[in-house]
Amino acid sequence: MVGGVEQEFDAAKELLTCMGSNVVYCGEVGTGQAAKICNNMLLAISMIGTAEAMNLGIRF
Repeated sequence: MVGGVEQEFDAAKELLTCMGSNVVYCGEVGTGQAAKICNNMLLAISMIGTAEAMNLGIRF
């Protein structure tokens, strides 16, 4: 998830694909970071739900 000037993203895209196969342009500066934070929050919520389910399964 990348944010910034689109022309600069186009110039750096080849290098970024060496670091990861899914490179997504999100818009202006900061939007890539905001998208990453939202993604991390959703993953954390999913992990909490899984942990709670495991905890209930162990107890009962």
